[in-house]
Amino acid sequence: MLCFSITLLLSATCLLVNAVAETVTTCEGDNVHRLSCDIGVISVETVLYGLADSGMCSGGKPLQEVSESCSPLRTVDNLKTRCNGKRVCEVTESVFGASQSCSGTFKYVQTNYTCLPAIHLVTCEHSVAHLQCDVGQIIHVYGADYGRRDQTTCSYKRPPSQIQNTDCSNPTNIVSDSCNGENSCTVKASNSVFGESCVGTLKYLEVAYVCEYPDPKAEESTHIGVISVQAALYGRADNVTCSEGRPAEQLQNTQCSQDGTKDILKERCDGKKMCELNMQLVRTSEPCFHTYKYLETNYTCFPAIHIITCEQSLAHLYCDVGQVIFVLGAYYGRSDQTTCSYKRDANQLENVYCSRSTRIIVANRCNGKNSCTIRVGSPLFEDPCVGTHKYLELSYVCEYPELTPV
Repeated sequence: MLCFSITLLLSATCLLVNAVAETVTTCEGDNVHRLSCDIGVISVETVLYGLADSGMCSGGKPLQEVSESCSPLRTVDNLKTRCNGKRVCEVTESVFGASQSCSGTFKYVQTNYTCLPAIHLVTCEHSVAHLQCDVGQIIHVYGADYGRRDQTTCSYKRPPSQIQNTDCSNPTNIVSDSCNGENSCTVKASNSVFGESCVGTLKYLEVAYVCEYPDPKAEESTHIGVISVQAALYGRADNVTCSEGRPAEQLQNTQCSQDGTKDILKERCDGKKMCELNMQLVRTSEPCFHTYKYLETNYTCFPAIHIITCEQSLAHLYCDVGQVIFVLGAYYGRSDQTTCSYKRDANQLENVYCSRSTRIIVANRCNGKNSCTIRVGSPLFEDPCVGTHKYLELSYVCEYPELTPV
């Protein structure tokens, strides 16, 4: 017997001040190049498409394919147009076009970007977007896009045919031209304003903007923390919790506790922003027959750097000078259908119960170093679900190393 819904949900809402620049590297091939911000929106700084480092993405490649004589293309405008102002942006190398100077050379895409604090607004087609600032402040638009990039946004009661095209993107300057410098602004999300980018698809307008004083004031940016499980109980510690409608004999044993529950929760949840797990995974034994049980978890939100890297891309971990990496958690697999999903077949995304802890592997490679690069995929990580397109989710902190007394 137990008292709990089928899913345990832990979510972290801690804030970490002072955003740092992010770097994403994706090797050549039909791979997803994914930029994302936990808080705020993307602002692309630099983009490199080509080969500037022969050691990057060179595993198993013949020498002639990794020559550093390839002059990389810096196609920052392409990615700025597609990604600035979004929380998540997924593209493939096709958006960069062909690099004739690098013909026959194995290439990669590397993007440096920051996460800017912003107001993020999504407005469904045929509705009106309202941009509003406080008295004395004015609007500054970071980016706007009219189209569709997933099958869930603005999908209520819509037939599949209207939401299946997720490769419908139309970055636009219309919003910034209309609203920049204004205290408030109204824009209708419609084809008559933005044009018809994909016939038959229900679209939405995605806008990111900030409110600033005419003499802009500096603002700090924030990031989300991650889960750190402190204690977990599966059993019963009192006769009040989850007691409604239960006979007294099912509540009287208050010394009931399953061994190892905390370890299960820590293994599956530490280092994540959100953790959902099936109770069947927690209930490994019967600690007390004829007692109505419950699961109780105490956890904190630990300030940390949280990154997600798509399969066949490179995860970059780095700290300020004098600091070293300490990995809190790492998981390889898939737990939702939207992350790293750009231009992927549905059968590569449907298994969302595919996740394996890789903390020890990542920690062994990165802990104690100032910077570290991990290539996501085999042979480093075993495949937890063949045929599923996976990603690496990890969190870490930067700390000063302990000094050994002389």
